[in-house]
Amino acid sequence: MTEERPRAAVQSHELMLALVRGPALAVVTLPLSILLFTLSLVSIVLLPIGVGVVTTPPTQQAVRWYANQRRRLVHAWAGLEVPEPYRPWPRDLRSGVVGQVERCILLLKDPATWRDMAWLSADLTAGFVTALLPPLLPLNLQLTKGMLEPTREMLLSRRVTELYETRHDAVDTSAAELRRIERDLHDGAQARLVAMGMSLGTIEALVERDPARAKQMIAQARENSAEALTELRDLVRGIHPPVLAERGLPDALRALALRMPVPVEEDIELPGRFEEPLESAVYFAVSELLTNTAKHARAAKVWLDVLYVERPDGSAIRVTVTDDGRGGAALGSGSGLQGVQRRLAQFDGVLALSSPPGGPTMITLEVPAGHAAE
Repeated sequence: MTEERPRAAVQSHELMLALVRGPALAVVTLPLSILLFTLSLVSIVLLPIGVGVVTTPPTQQAVRWYANQRRRLVHAWAGLEVPEPYRPWPRDLRSGVVGQVERCILLLKDPATWRDMAWLSADLTAGFVTALLPPLLPLNLQLTKGMLEPTREMLLSRRVTELYETRHDAVDTSAAELRRIERDLHDGAQARLVAMGMSLGTIEALVERDPARAKQMIAQARENSAEALTELRDLVRGIHPPVLAERGLPDALRALALRMPVPVEEDIELPGRFEEPLESAVYFAVSELLTNTAKHARAAKVWLDVLYVERPDGSAIRVTVTDDGRGGAALGSGSGLQGVQRRLAQFDGVLALSSPPGGPTMITLEVPAGHAAE
């Protein structure tokens, strides 16, 4: 009896909410659905005479904004996640009239555009009725979710696109890295070794005629050899740090934190070793984040937290870098964080940023990790 009373109270509360939410939803959404469906239909009909090319993109953008508001409403009222199904815009999308035509074509080719149209037609009929009758409000929310969430084919198409982009980024990154190594070898260690070879030739000629001068040049050659060795070690460390290869990711990250000019308080809990490419990606991502913080954040202290977490779809390495700096960091063009995103995307990793003006800044990255080797 005691369990039935709270259950009845919950049901009564839900019914009262539905009595308020349902009619309000019906009154607000019916005119919007009718207006957007009509504008969309007219824009598409006017495509053959060219007017639709101009009106379709802004109209569909309005439809997508409206659909996203309804997705958020479904999540707020029913706790149901409704991911966006829209294809991302290409990076090289042009501006002007040509860009307008490209946007129109991309919108018409996107299956989500036509699903939005179908949902609008259903929302102004069945959606209106199920919202107007409070007991049927859950059915309205389920209808919205079913018609606005991406289909399996859309998810597969998006995944293929993401894989193509990450593969393209991986190829570009690898080519850039090879060029960097070649440039560093040419301008650094190779130049010093050539200079050392020339010095040894001169020393050979001077060793009998001017021993004092020969001794000076031998000392200089020794310094050049030491500097060349240091540059080669730095170059190798940039490709794959020895501490990472020998002692694993936790010790490599601790060593990295110790080298930072800003005090770094680290908390690293990882169960063992992971695949070498994954450890390298996480290491260099953290290195970039800490370096950016030291250069730009004007922080007095940085916190580095690295955890091994279990998710519904598997395990992952989660890294959080927090600083007490000035904030205002962004993921826009030219930001070093974009390079970190591209590096992580090759492993299906994600990056999230919270950096309000005035700070603090918190950057979280998460990379699927599989099983750790003991």
